[in-house]
Amino acid sequence: MSALDEEKYAESLLGPDPDLERVLERIRKKDMPEVSIAPGYGKLLTILVRISGAQQILEIGALGGYSGICLARGLGDDGQLVSLELKPEYAELARYHMEEAGLGDKVEYRIGEALISLEALAAEGRTFDFFFIDADKGNYPAYLDWAIKLANPGAIIVGDNTFMRGKTVNPEKQGNSVVNMRQFNERITSDERLEGVLLPAYDGLAIARVK
Repeated sequence: MSALDEEKYAESLLGPDPDLERVLERIRKKDMPEVSIAPGYGKLLTILVRISGAQQILEIGALGGYSGICLARGLGDDGQLVSLELKPEYAELARYHMEEAGLGDKVEYRIGEALISLEALAAEGRTFDFFFIDADKGNYPAYLDWAIKLANPGAIIVGDNTFMRGKTVNPEKQGNSVVNMRQFNERITSDERLEGVLLPAYDGLAIARVK
């Protein structure tokens, strides 16, 4: 049995999720990139938020709101998700899906270049307990720097697609995004300010705790 077969089997045990299924359906209809996280991965995000007790989450990359729903589901009554999204039309759809899932009051969208939004958040004195990075791969090291800077002690940092469909582990691939992702992977597991691990599932999943 391949790793893909194992993932399919594990996710078959989760059962249907109408909120998330609607997100995927509308993403297809709008010809948006079909790169939302897998159901099992989404469930993991919910559990990680809940067990960490996170109350302030920062998401970099909203797309259609799939991961946002999963993150917000783990929040307590007073928790909030700040989601950064480059494209206004993506943020609008994500907001619609969050409201449809009954989570609209928990999310704030900031539209534009994520690095600019991160600077603004820092200037406002904002800090966070949980970070989910799932945006342009070439900026992952910069996003990690900002996450550490904006982190409360003990904050969790999660990064998606760290294998880039095999490119990261292929020495022949030397593009800018691949090189930067390798740097991110090395830092998430070795930076002295973090306790981190890289998991070989769902195209590579990085999880770290800020000391």
